[in-house]
Amino acid sequence: MCASGGVTRSTLRQQIADALRDEVLAGRLTPGREFTVKQIAEQYGVSATPVREALFDLSAQGLLASDQHRGFQVREFTVADYRSMVEARSLVVEGIFRSPGDQVAVRGDGMASIRRRAAEAVRAAKGGDLDVLIGYDLRFWRELGAFVLNPYITDFLGRLRVQAWVFAVHRLRGNEDSGSWLWFGHEELVEAIARDDRDQVHATMRAYYLHALAWADRLAEEESRAGAPAPAPSDPVPSDPAPSGPAPDPAPGPGPASGGTRD
Repeated sequence: MCASGGVTRSTLRQQIADALRDEVLAGRLTPGREFTVKQIAEQYGVSATPVREALFDLSAQGLLASDQHRGFQVREFTVADYRSMVEARSLVVEGIFRSPGDQVAVRGDGMASIRRRAAEAVRAAKGGDLDVLIGYDLRFWRELGAFVLNPYITDFLGRLRVQAWVFAVHRLRGNEDSGSWLWFGHEELVEAIARDDRDQVHATMRAYYLHALAWADRLAEEESRAGAPAPAPSDPVPSDPAPSGPAPDPAPGPGPASGGTRD
């Protein structure tokens, strides 16, 4: 932010990246959706430079794929990708809690906020409110991740969580059976961490990962029966005007995988 309080190119770049990430997480920009820097710049009414930087930022986070000639497209994650995300997260988290004195520093002053995130995520999951669930779930895992002392691990887990939601959101939305695949063990996990009950932390996380992998198996079976999935329908690039202040939080979030975004 400059001294006059105006929006700098850096903050505009972040706002555009945040807004596009929200569109992907909400399922409004579907996997495979293609667009160019010019299209996004025209829709937001800004110059090409901060848009190009924002799109490259999202590509670096694994949410977009870029092609020198065709522009950018929302990345399409497969069931195999999702299964690998779940397994990678499981290995890293189990390693963290195997020696928490060296890897984790739980701060009591942060638990109240995490408990609120957990309660809201559980309420949304049980109610099948996907939009609300994603946002609270991402915040929940992001705030838990702040207890991890290694920032590279925190960043890795956060990216995995967002990528997993990109995979999950369009498969869950509009699926009548989606509620049965939404994880809502957030509160149980928080209390186990607060008690420093490592056995219960491991048990809760193992149950979570088995739940996620069972969903992956179910999806693989459905796709096998149906054949190759149909291409995603073309949808318009978001037409909201460029944000003049901080971009809104992503819609709160469901279950079968973890990560984090901004506040």
